Amino acid sequence: MAFVDELKLYMKAGDGGKGVIRWRHEKNREFGGPSGGDGGKGGDVYFVGFKDFNILSKYSHKPEFIAENGEEGGSNSKEGRNGEDLEVRIPIGSILKNLETKEEIEILKEGEKILILKGGKGGLGNEHFKNSRNINPFESTAGKEGEEGDFFLELRLIADAGFIGLPSAGKSSLLNTLTNAESKVAEYHFTTLEPHLGDFYGHILADIPGLIEGASEGKGLGHKFLRHITRVKVLFHLISMESENPVGDYKTIRKELENYNKTLVEKEEVIILSKTDIASENEVKKVEGEFEKIGKKVLTVTILDDDSIKKLSDSVSKILK
Repeated sequence: MAFVDELKLYMKAGDGGKGVIRWRHEKNREFGGPSGGDGGKGGDVYFVGFKDFNILSKYSHKPEFIAENGEEGGSNSKEGRNGEDLEVRIPIGSILKNLETKEEIEILKEGEKILILKGGKGGLGNEHFKNSRNINPFESTAGKEGEEGDFFLELRLIADAGFIGLPSAGKSSLLNTLTNAESKVAEYHFTTLEPHLGDFYGHILADIPGLIEGASEGKGLGHKFLRHITRVKVLFHLISMESENPVGDYKTIRKELENYNKTLVEKEEVIILSKTDIASENEVKKVEGEFEKIGKKVLTVTILDDDSIKKLSDSVSKILK
Protein backbone atom coordinates (compact mmCIF):
# COMPACT_ATOMS: atom_id res chain seq x y z
CA MET A 1 0.00 0.00 0.00
CA ALA A 2 1.52 3.30 -1.11
CA PHE A 3 2.33 5.92 1.51
CA VAL A 4 0.01 8.93 1.23
CA ASP A 5 0.88 12.19 3.00
CA GLU A 6 -1.33 14.63 1.05
CA LEU A 7 -5.02 14.25 0.41
CA LYS A 8 -8.03 16.33 -0.54
CA LEU A 9 -11.18 15.38 1.36
CA TYR A 10 -14.82 16.36 0.98
CA MET A 11 -16.65 16.41 4.30
CA LYS A 12 -20.31 17.01 5.08
CA ALA A 13 -22.19 17.07 8.37
CA GLY A 14 -25.65 15.55 8.47
CA ASP A 15 -28.78 17.49 7.58
CA GLY A 16 -31.41 18.06 10.23
CA GLY A 17 -34.56 15.97 9.97
CA LYS A 18 -37.77 17.74 9.02
CA GLY A 19 -40.48 18.66 11.46
CA VAL A 20 -43.87 17.09 10.73
CA ILE A 21 -47.53 17.89 10.82
CA ARG A 22 -49.40 15.47 13.06
CA TRP A 23 -52.55 15.56 15.19
CA ARG A 24 -53.65 14.08 18.44
CA HIS A 25 -56.45 11.60 18.06
CA GLU A 26 -59.42 12.64 20.22
CA LYS A 27 -62.89 11.19 20.08
CA ASN A 28 -65.53 13.22 18.22
CA ARG A 29 -62.97 15.82 17.08
CA GLU A 30 -61.55 16.24 13.59
CA PHE A 31 -58.36 17.67 15.06
CA GLY A 32 -57.25 16.93 18.58
CA GLY A 33 -54.56 19.56 18.53
CA PRO A 34 -51.15 19.65 16.88
CA SER A 35 -48.60 17.03 17.95
CA GLY A 36 -46.02 17.04 15.17
CA GLY A 37 -42.55 16.34 16.53
CA ASP A 38 -39.32 18.14 15.69
CA GLY A 39 -36.72 16.61 13.42
CA GLY A 40 -33.50 15.25 14.83
CA LYS A 41 -30.18 17.09 14.56
CA GLY A 42 -27.75 16.06 11.83
CA GLY A 43 -24.52 14.36 12.89
CA ASP A 44 -21.39 16.46 13.43
CA VAL A 45 -18.02 15.68 11.82
CA TYR A 46 -14.92 15.32 13.97
CA PHE A 47 -11.29 14.62 13.19
CA VAL A 48 -9.56 12.37 15.70
CA GLY A 49 -5.79 11.98 16.05
CA PHE A 50 -4.66 8.41 15.42
CA LYS A 51 -1.24 6.82 15.58
CA ASP A 52 -1.32 5.21 12.15
CA PHE A 53 0.73 7.06 9.56
CA ASN A 54 -0.58 4.91 6.70
CA ILE A 55 -4.26 5.49 7.30
CA LEU A 56 -4.55 8.13 4.57
CA SER A 57 -3.82 5.51 1.94
CA LYS A 58 -7.10 3.86 2.94
CA TYR A 59 -8.97 7.10 2.19
CA SER A 60 -7.36 7.88 -1.14
CA HIS A 61 -9.87 5.82 -3.16
CA LYS A 62 -12.93 7.26 -1.42
CA PRO A 63 -12.10 10.75 -0.12
CA GLU A 64 -15.67 11.64 0.89
CA PHE A 65 -17.10 11.55 4.39
CA ILE A 66 -20.75 12.33 5.11
CA ALA A 67 -22.33 12.19 8.55
CA GLU A 68 -25.77 10.73 9.14
CA ASN A 69 -28.86 12.89 8.71
CA GLY A 70 -31.31 13.43 11.53
CA GLU A 71 -34.64 11.62 11.26
CA GLU A 72 -37.93 13.42 10.77
CA GLY A 73 -40.18 14.00 13.74
CA GLY A 74 -43.01 11.68 14.72
CA SER A 75 -46.50 11.78 16.14
CA ASN A 76 -47.36 12.65 19.73
CA SER A 77 -44.64 15.30 19.85
CA LYS A 78 -41.93 12.68 19.37
CA GLU A 79 -38.62 14.13 18.24
CA GLY A 80 -36.75 12.45 15.44
CA ARG A 81 -33.53 10.59 16.24
CA ASN A 82 -30.33 12.62 15.94
CA GLY A 83 -27.91 11.56 13.25
CA GLU A 84 -24.77 9.81 14.49
CA ASP A 85 -21.64 11.92 14.64
CA LEU A 86 -18.87 10.96 12.24
CA GLU A 87 -15.34 10.58 13.58
CA VAL A 88 -12.64 10.50 10.92
CA ARG A 89 -9.30 9.16 12.10
CA ILE A 90 -6.29 10.99 10.75
CA PRO A 91 -2.59 10.61 11.56
CA ILE A 92 -1.16 12.71 14.37
CA GLY A 93 0.95 15.42 12.81
CA SER A 94 -1.71 16.30 10.24
CA ILE A 95 -2.45 19.86 9.18
CA LEU A 96 -5.95 20.43 7.82
CA LYS A 97 -6.85 23.42 5.71
CA ASN A 98 -10.39 24.41 4.85
CA LEU A 99 -10.02 25.35 1.18
CA GLU A 100 -12.83 27.91 1.35
CA THR A 101 -12.16 29.65 4.67
CA LYS A 102 -8.37 29.01 4.62
CA GLU A 103 -8.57 28.09 8.32
CA GLU A 104 -5.88 25.62 9.39
CA ILE A 105 -6.05 23.07 12.18
CA GLU A 106 -3.29 20.85 13.57
CA ILE A 107 -3.73 17.52 15.32
CA LEU A 108 -0.68 16.63 17.37
CA LYS A 109 -1.90 14.17 20.00
CA GLU A 110 -3.31 10.68 19.80
CA GLY A 111 -6.99 10.75 20.74
CA GLU A 112 -7.28 14.51 20.20
CA LYS A 113 -10.79 15.22 18.90
CA ILE A 114 -11.68 18.39 17.00
CA LEU A 115 -15.11 19.44 15.75
CA ILE A 116 -14.82 20.29 12.06
CA LEU A 117 -18.40 20.63 10.79
CA LYS A 118 -21.69 21.05 12.65
CA GLY A 119 -24.79 19.10 11.77
CA GLY A 120 -27.94 20.94 10.81
CA LYS A 121 -30.66 21.63 13.37
CA GLY A 122 -33.86 19.65 13.11
CA GLY A 123 -36.98 21.29 11.72
CA LEU A 124 -39.95 22.27 13.87
CA GLY A 125 -43.16 20.27 14.01
CA ASN A 126 -46.55 21.93 13.79
CA GLU A 127 -46.95 21.88 17.58
CA HIS A 128 -44.56 24.86 17.72
CA PHE A 129 -46.87 27.02 15.62
CA LYS A 130 -49.98 26.78 17.77
CA ASN A 131 -51.21 30.08 19.19
CA SER A 132 -54.45 31.73 20.18
CA ARG A 133 -55.20 32.72 16.59
CA ASN A 134 -54.11 29.46 15.02
CA ILE A 135 -55.01 26.49 17.16
CA ASN A 136 -54.65 23.97 14.34
CA PRO A 137 -51.53 25.00 12.45
CA PHE A 138 -50.66 23.25 9.22
CA GLU A 139 -47.09 24.49 9.42
CA SER A 140 -43.75 22.80 9.93
CA THR A 141 -40.19 23.49 8.85
CA ALA A 142 -37.54 21.48 7.10
CA GLY A 143 -34.29 20.69 8.87
CA LYS A 144 -31.23 22.85 8.29
CA GLU A 145 -28.49 21.58 6.04
CA GLY A 146 -25.31 20.39 7.68
CA GLU A 147 -22.08 22.28 7.10
CA GLU A 148 -19.82 21.02 4.33
CA GLY A 149 -16.42 21.78 2.89
CA ASP A 150 -13.37 20.66 0.99
CA PHE A 151 -10.24 20.14 3.04
CA PHE A 152 -6.60 19.67 2.14
CA LEU A 153 -4.75 17.41 4.53
CA GLU A 154 -0.98 17.43 4.80
CA LEU A 155 0.88 15.02 7.05
CA ARG A 156 4.08 15.99 8.80
CA LEU A 157 5.48 13.02 10.63
CA ILE A 158 5.95 13.23 14.36
CA ALA A 159 9.03 11.24 15.29
CA ASP A 160 11.64 11.36 18.02
CA ALA A 161 14.47 11.34 15.50
CA GLY A 162 14.96 11.51 11.75
CA PHE A 163 17.70 9.96 9.64
CA ILE A 164 18.78 12.39 6.94
CA GLY A 165 21.57 12.46 4.40
CA LEU A 166 22.39 12.06 0.74
CA PRO A 167 20.97 9.09 -1.18
CA SER A 168 22.70 5.78 -0.40
CA ALA A 169 24.15 7.06 2.88
CA GLY A 170 22.80 3.93 4.56
CA LYS A 171 19.72 5.36 6.28
CA SER A 172 17.33 2.54 5.40
CA SER A 173 19.81 -0.17 6.28
CA LEU A 174 20.51 1.40 9.65
CA LEU A 175 16.81 1.91 10.42
CA ASN A 176 16.15 -1.74 9.60
CA THR A 177 19.01 -2.82 11.84
CA LEU A 178 17.99 -0.72 14.84
CA THR A 179 14.21 -1.23 14.58
CA ASN A 180 11.56 -3.47 13.12
CA ALA A 181 11.18 -1.31 10.01
CA GLU A 182 11.39 -2.94 6.60
CA SER A 183 12.66 -0.22 4.30
CA LYS A 184 13.61 -1.28 0.80
CA VAL A 185 17.39 -1.44 0.43
CA ALA A 186 19.49 -1.63 -2.72
CA GLU A 187 22.70 -0.26 -4.20
CA TYR A 188 21.31 2.70 -6.12
CA HIS A 189 20.11 6.22 -5.43
CA PHE A 190 16.58 6.99 -4.32
CA THR A 191 15.78 3.49 -3.13
CA THR A 192 13.53 5.00 -0.49
CA LEU A 193 10.55 6.64 -2.17
CA GLU A 194 8.62 7.31 1.02
CA PRO A 195 9.38 7.84 4.71
CA HIS A 196 9.66 4.74 6.87
CA LEU A 197 9.19 4.52 10.60
CA GLY A 198 10.59 2.15 13.16
CA ASP A 199 10.17 1.61 16.90
CA PHE A 200 13.42 1.88 18.85
CA TYR A 201 12.67 0.95 22.46
CA GLY A 202 9.59 3.14 22.50
CA HIS A 203 11.13 5.93 20.41
CA ILE A 204 9.97 6.52 16.84
CA LEU A 205 12.75 6.79 14.25
CA ALA A 206 12.01 8.06 10.74
CA ASP A 207 14.02 7.35 7.62
CA ILE A 208 13.62 10.47 5.46
CA PRO A 209 14.23 9.87 1.72
CA GLY A 210 17.58 11.01 0.40
CA LEU A 211 18.11 14.70 -0.17
CA ILE A 212 20.25 16.19 -2.92
CA GLU A 213 21.61 19.61 -3.73
CA GLY A 214 18.67 21.73 -4.85
CA ALA A 215 16.11 19.69 -2.89
CA SER A 216 14.70 22.85 -1.28
CA GLU A 217 13.99 24.14 -4.80
CA GLY A 218 12.15 20.97 -5.78
CA LYS A 219 14.94 18.88 -7.29
CA GLY A 220 15.01 15.13 -6.75
CA LEU A 221 12.70 13.45 -4.25
CA GLY A 222 13.83 15.25 -1.13
CA HIS A 223 11.68 18.38 -1.46
CA LYS A 224 8.51 16.32 -1.08
CA PHE A 225 9.73 15.01 2.27
CA LEU A 226 11.57 17.97 3.76
CA ARG A 227 8.44 18.92 5.68
CA HIS A 228 8.59 15.62 7.56
CA ILE A 229 11.79 16.76 9.25
CA THR A 230 10.17 19.84 10.78
CA ARG A 231 8.72 17.96 13.74
CA VAL A 232 11.49 15.51 14.64
CA LYS A 233 13.36 16.26 17.85
CA VAL A 234 16.82 15.07 16.82
CA LEU A 235 18.46 14.79 13.40
CA PHE A 236 20.85 11.90 12.84
CA HIS A 237 22.83 13.01 9.81
CA LEU A 238 24.36 10.04 8.02
CA ILE A 239 27.55 10.58 6.05
CA SER A 240 28.90 7.59 4.17
CA MET A 241 32.61 6.78 4.35
CA GLU A 242 32.28 6.09 0.63
CA SER A 243 32.17 9.86 0.14
CA GLU A 244 35.17 11.63 -1.33
CA ASN A 245 34.23 14.80 0.55
CA PRO A 246 32.28 13.99 3.76
CA VAL A 247 32.27 17.54 5.11
CA GLY A 248 31.21 18.85 1.71
CA ASP A 249 28.29 16.38 1.65
CA TYR A 250 27.32 17.52 5.12
CA LYS A 251 27.33 21.19 4.11
CA THR A 252 25.22 20.41 1.03
CA ILE A 253 22.43 18.95 3.13
CA ARG A 254 22.68 21.68 5.77
CA LYS A 255 22.25 24.30 3.07
CA GLU A 256 19.08 22.61 1.79
CA LEU A 257 17.66 22.40 5.31
CA GLU A 258 18.30 26.09 5.93
CA ASN A 259 16.86 27.10 2.57
CA TYR A 260 13.68 25.15 3.31
CA ASN A 261 13.19 26.21 6.91
CA LYS A 262 15.80 27.97 9.06
CA THR A 263 14.51 26.26 12.22
CA LEU A 264 15.77 22.91 10.89
CA VAL A 265 19.41 23.89 11.34
CA GLU A 266 18.67 24.78 14.96
CA LYS A 267 17.61 21.25 15.87
CA GLU A 268 19.88 18.94 17.81
CA GLU A 269 22.05 17.12 15.29
CA VAL A 270 24.39 14.15 15.54
CA ILE A 271 26.71 12.99 12.74
CA ILE A 272 26.79 9.26 12.04
CA LEU A 273 29.64 8.11 9.84
CA SER A 274 28.22 5.04 8.10
CA LYS A 275 29.83 2.16 6.17
CA THR A 276 33.02 2.44 8.20
CA ASP A 277 33.95 -1.11 7.16
CA ILE A 278 35.15 0.19 3.80
CA ALA A 279 37.66 2.60 5.36
CA SER A 280 40.71 2.18 7.56
CA GLU A 281 40.61 3.14 11.22
CA ASN A 282 42.91 6.11 10.53
CA GLU A 283 40.64 7.36 7.73
CA VAL A 284 37.61 7.20 10.01
CA LYS A 285 39.48 9.03 12.78
CA LYS A 286 40.51 11.73 10.33
CA VAL A 287 36.92 12.37 9.22
CA GLU A 288 35.74 12.33 12.84
CA GLY A 289 38.29 15.03 13.61
CA GLU A 290 37.09 17.19 10.74
CA PHE A 291 33.56 17.21 12.10
CA GLU A 292 34.67 17.71 15.67
CA LYS A 293 36.53 20.84 14.54
CA ILE A 294 33.20 22.36 13.51
CA GLY A 295 31.66 21.40 16.85
CA LYS A 296 29.71 18.30 15.84
CA LYS A 297 29.11 15.17 17.89
CA VAL A 298 30.17 12.15 15.83
CA LEU A 299 29.16 8.49 16.02
CA THR A 300 30.36 5.71 13.75
CA VAL A 301 28.81 2.48 12.54
CA THR A 302 28.99 -0.40 10.15
CA ILE A 303 25.95 -2.64 10.07
CA LEU A 304 28.25 -5.57 9.26
CA ASP A 305 29.66 -5.65 12.79
CA ASP A 306 27.50 -6.52 15.81
CA ASP A 307 29.76 -4.68 18.25
CA SER A 308 29.55 -1.53 16.14
CA ILE A 309 25.75 -1.75 16.09
CA LYS A 310 25.60 -2.31 19.85
CA LYS A 311 27.81 0.70 20.50
CA LEU A 312 25.75 2.94 18.23
CA SER A 313 22.47 1.63 19.68
CA ASP A 314 23.60 2.50 23.20
CA SER A 315 24.64 6.00 22.10
CA VAL A 316 21.36 6.65 20.27
CA SER A 317 19.40 5.45 23.29
CA LYS A 318 21.21 7.88 25.60
CA ILE A 319 20.66 10.77 23.19
CA LEU A 320 16.94 10.10 22.89
CA LYS A 321 16.53 9.83 26.65
